[in-house]
Amino acid sequence: MQREKLIFCGTSGLSGHVRGKAFPAADLAARAVSGVGMPPANMMLSAFGPIHASPFGTAGELALVPDLSTLVDVAFDGGPGESFCLGDLRENGKAWACCPRDFARRAIDALREEAGVSVRAAFEQEFYVPELETPGSFLLESQRRSGFLGEHLLGALRAAGVTPDSFVAEYAPGQFEVTVAPAAGLRAADEAVITRELIRAVALRLGHRATLAPVLTPDGVGSGTHLHVSLLSADGGPALFDADGPDALSRLGEGFVAGMARHLPAICALVAPAAASYFRLRPNKWAPVVANVAASDRGAAVRICSAQSADPVVRGKSFNVEFRVGDACASPYLAFGAVLWAGFSGIRDGLRLSDLGAPVGLRGSLAEALDDLEGSQMRGWMGDVMFDAYLMLKRAELSALAGLEDAEMCARYVAAY
Repeated sequence: MQREKLIFCGTSGLSGHVRGKAFPAADLAARAVSGVGMPPANMMLSAFGPIHASPFGTAGELALVPDLSTLVDVAFDGGPGESFCLGDLRENGKAWACCPRDFARRAIDALREEAGVSVRAAFEQEFYVPELETPGSFLLESQRRSGFLGEHLLGALRAAGVTPDSFVAEYAPGQFEVTVAPAAGLRAADEAVITRELIRAVALRLGHRATLAPVLTPDGVGSGTHLHVSLLSADGGPALFDADGPDALSRLGEGFVAGMARHLPAICALVAPAAASYFRLRPNKWAPVVANVAASDRGAAVRICSAQSADPVVRGKSFNVEFRVGDACASPYLAFGAVLWAGFSGIRDGLRLSDLGAPVGLRGSLAEALDDLEGSQMRGWMGDVMFDAYLMLKRAELSALAGLEDAEMCARYVAAY
């Protein structure tokens, strides 16, 4: 029987799922110019599958154009490999107004052009493989019982051009975390998408199913997606760091983290975008519950991370800030863009940490977070088309869950992600 190798081109859309089309691998060079066709309405495919509501109707035509720098071609023994790439949504040759990848790219460009800094970042990803009953957190025995999961996952990441950093059996049975090395600019979000898809791919090849849902049950241990960000000056130096500044933050760094905290209630709807996300963001779950900034505190919404060294050069090289609110129901492009735009606004407005006042509590539901988003500055950064489409998508998602018990709702997200 004849086979023709296929390459899937997709993007992580408003629901956080990677959707697109496959085409013959032999056509890759041509498709990198022409793309593959996609209707605007596809962006409104919900977390659970159907289009519940859409502003786009049946009209319109987009091109999903592969970015060859994101090409993943990973072989697996005894079965099909993973061949996919990520792309940009274009309309008449220009970035479409609802392209998630372009939203993040514009934030990176704004920081470079107006603040004179470049971005390096990495996403830490927690996930569950429920069939793997690991006996306890961080135990060697737990890693042993995970079998070849960690080795195959890190091997697949390296084969895909992502530099693996660590793999650990996390707090709950069957829960794991994988971290990767920082990457420059948009590549960091691309690698987050690639990492999530390879988690699912490796688990499948091992006869398991991974889920990246924020919780398995309403009272369960949460799985988050932590985003580490550093900014570099034009000469490549650490732009966030000043050994003599508050919590070792430079003046620019202070504005950046203050902006993240100031806009956090609104961007929750983008970074923690599932109804089930708010079961994770509760007290005593090692997850943030207020929009605060703190050094070396893993309960903070924005954690300032610095090497344990008296040498300012050593500290500066590793200095970064960790945004701890998000989870994997979010598109990495939307989460990355939202955090960067918020930080950019703090730099632009000259914010100080002292301007924040008492920390504001995070919302207790997606519905409340969407209300905060609707009244925020994010419309100006996302643009009207994407902003309104996102609100419509998420409110329709909540309507689709109406009447379900909390446990049933969580189960829907476990199945979807």
